[in-house]
Amino acid sequence: MFKLIHYRNRCIGCNACVEIAYNRWRMSKKDGKAVLLGAIEKKGIYQVQLNEDELPENEQALEACPVKVIQIVR
Repeated sequence: MFKLIHYRNRCIGCNACVEIAYNRWRMSKKDGKAVLLGAIEKKGIYQVQLNEDELPENEQALEACPVKVIQIVR
């Protein structure tokens, strides 16, 4: 299992993560920032457990993020 972390307050809403890993990311209509689906929020940091089959596309999303607000912990 892997942990996917999103520092949402620093998100600029570029939509790259949604385009790459649509099963795990959406854009909020409310504030235009990315939403990590299924995540638990703690002090503005969102976390969710990732299965190994979700890892490749979320690693691509991490690389594509221009402000580096996505992290994967192994």
